[in-house]
Amino acid sequence: MYEHLVSFKFNESYSPDHEKMLLDKLLSFKERIPGIVELTAGVNVTEETGNMHGYSLGLRVTFQDKDALRQYGPHPVHQEFVRMLDGILDNVIVIDYPVAGPGSAGK
Repeated sequence: MYEHLVSFKFNESYSPDHEKMLLDKLLSFKERIPGIVELTAGVNVTEETGNMHGYSLGLRVTFQDKDALRQYGPHPVHQEFVRMLDGILDNVIVIDYPVAGPGSAGK
């Protein structure tokens, strides 16, 4: 399995109206994009405000395998979401990694 972590940082054009729309769209991915095992998304509520650096929305997707992760990016549902970010996204951080099981660290 592979994990896909994303943190979104929005510009001043971002409004609370965008929040529900974006979350609803992200949460719909599991039913609409093949290969997703698990998905969570939410608004950053950390009390460590010094560590937020403006990133206010997070996404975690677990894919069944590397091929499913590769097919996710160009999938039409994902691309529709990417278009929704036009004009409101300041920066994004993406981290993809294979899921390590117990005892497999460093292997």
